[in-house]
Amino acid sequence: MELRSCGGEVIAIPEAIASEGAGLVVTDVDSTLIGQEVIEEIAHYAGTREEVARITERAMNGELDFAQSLRERVATLAGVPEQVFAEVSRSITVTVGAQHLIDAVHTGGGFFGIVSGGFEEVVGPLAASLGIDHYCANRLEVSEGILTGRVLGDIVTADTKVEMLRTWADAHQVPMKRTVAIGDGANDIPMMHEAALGVAFCAKPAVREQVGAQLSVSRLDVLSVLTAPLENVPPTSRA
Repeated sequence: MELRSCGGEVIAIPEAIASEGAGLVVTDVDSTLIGQEVIEEIAHYAGTREEVARITERAMNGELDFAQSLRERVATLAGVPEQVFAEVSRSITVTVGAQHLIDAVHTGGGFFGIVSGGFEEVVGPLAASLGIDHYCANRLEVSEGILTGRVLGDIVTADTKVEMLRTWADAHQVPMKRTVAIGDGANDIPMMHEAALGVAFCAKPAVREQVGAQLSVSRLDVLSVLTAPLENVPPTSRA
């Protein structure tokens, strides 16, 4: 293990990542890659934001089954026009340093993926705008231009996040020992445990208790030190 300083936090970096750089970085989206919870932004237009926010908080703390809680929250969105996706896309803010981290991963020859319990209608355009290699998210059912309050297909769960991490690593022939997973919620914990390095980003209490590497500063560029071999890391970034 190599100790590196990331935004004031000292993180123990697995040997393969310290020596070769991260080959694949996968992050959660809501409250990690972006500052908002997309479902809450949509719920604003349905008049159910406070109700949805309460359920989201409990789900992210691991108090509720994620899939069931998502169905309950999505049900409150019934009747909202599909134009809401464009409105929400314009309102979200990308976390400080996210683009720098993505670019650093690519410069180091690695790949970047995002996996979200949010919605493809917002996540897809976001991934394209940031130059992200892969994304996976839920999709909302729309009928005659109106949200029905249902999710199409299988819901993205904690197990899905683990599956995508492995699938994308295999696709690029990246060994798991060079993978990094970053997230903030309870449904990110299995993915962070599966990766060689899991980083809890400004995380919920349940996550901080179960993930050793933690980042409490709300910016992602400080994790760029994970993408470079040790000889290319400035001395001030080493513990």
